[in-house]
Amino acid sequence: MTGKISSTEHNGNFMLYPAKHFMTDPTKNKPVLAQIRDDLQKRVKELENEGKTLEAHRLKQKVTYELEMIEEVGYVKGIENYSRYFDGRKPGEAPFSLLDYFKEAYGGDWLFVADESHITFPQIRGMHAGDLSRKQTLVDYGFRLPAAFDNRPLTFPEFLRRVPRFVAASATPAEWELSMSDEHVVEQLLRPTGIPDPEVEIRPIEGQVADVISEVKKRVKLGQRALVTTLTKRTAEDLSEYMVEQELKVHYLHSDVKTLDRTDILDDLRSGKYDCLVGINLLREGLDLPEVSLVAILDADKEGFLRSDVTLIQTMGRAARHMEGRVILYADRVTGSMQRALDEVGRRRKYQIEMNKKLGITPKSIVKPIRGKVVERDPEEQEIWELAKKGSKARQLPDIDIAALTPMDKKKLVKYLKREMRLAAADLNFELAIQIRDKVKEIQK
Repeated sequence: MTGKISSTEHNGNFMLYPAKHFMTDPTKNKPVLAQIRDDLQKRVKELENEGKTLEAHRLKQKVTYELEMIEEVGYVKGIENYSRYFDGRKPGEAPFSLLDYFKEAYGGDWLFVADESHITFPQIRGMHAGDLSRKQTLVDYGFRLPAAFDNRPLTFPEFLRRVPRFVAASATPAEWELSMSDEHVVEQLLRPTGIPDPEVEIRPIEGQVADVISEVKKRVKLGQRALVTTLTKRTAEDLSEYMVEQELKVHYLHSDVKTLDRTDILDDLRSGKYDCLVGINLLREGLDLPEVSLVAILDADKEGFLRSDVTLIQTMGRAARHMEGRVILYADRVTGSMQRALDEVGRRRKYQIEMNKKLGITPKSIVKPIRGKVVERDPEEQEIWELAKKGSKARQLPDIDIAALTPMDKKKLVKYLKREMRLAAADLNFELAIQIRDKVKEIQK
């Protein structure tokens, strides 16, 4: 932007790409915008005929503004909701996706691999329904034109039509994958490490907390780690806090914990910063924790999604990376899900032991390095994170005589208060965080 020519390559031409991938050729926008305006008029009349005057006014005002923005700058926030017009698709026609690129490049000569298929396929199946439910509300109340319905994920039948063939990989395949396999199911039960599935023990629910603490302490003495699963977030947090009081290094892990923070917590477990993690449904697929030798499942006889046979098998599998892996189910009765899980884990364990003898395999635990952090926090954020993990809480806002402070004192105080503000927010004490924020603004005037 200095006016100087920095290079003479490409005959003085320079390609400047748009910052948004939704940008289209402006010379082709005129008929598209005319079509949108025509659909807007029709939709406004529909809403007015239904007695939805407010919704009609809202829609007309919003769409008119967005079309003006597209005409002026070529882009507006939410332009993807008009994608059908720019793509030249008919109402209800499937949107373009990455799968179309594979078809264009390779025809039908490519393979789709679905890892953890018992979760992957239900997610694909559910995406369209979830998107439709959300968009329906926006369209009904005049926030979007019906064309927004066509900016959507593929339906499951549309997805299947675009995939020439697929391999479904899962330790717990669902009925749908099995039915689609036409009996071509390949079982990969033999682990190269030779470690069999863990032994499973059932213990009564009464006294389960005291018992699991005792078991975790035994593992700590051996330099090993443990996982404990509960049924609710509140229980996970309360149990973690209680176990800390019992002189154990424990942290909880559930969906409220940010994704990047989860990886740090798991790495801290492996490195020995924590002895045990208490979770709900995140301690399942994809976790490779060689240091974990104990998995304890509380209230295992409470039938439901969190205690289904699939969930139990997946959770038990977290102890199959360690030579001394063991699972304890706390239950007063053996449910159908428990029995199916016990039968399957027992079958796999028996097969591994038999093949170890037959092939002369000596079981050995996995040795796996701890990877570096995905994202490094700045020192101030790291301090807040460490304090929050230790259960530190922001104190009450102290009385401060601002007039008596020197400029250097003000600078130090602002830094301290900002730390307290973020700590209060991390503790969900938003009222205190707001008070501290206002005090910081007052000091900085």
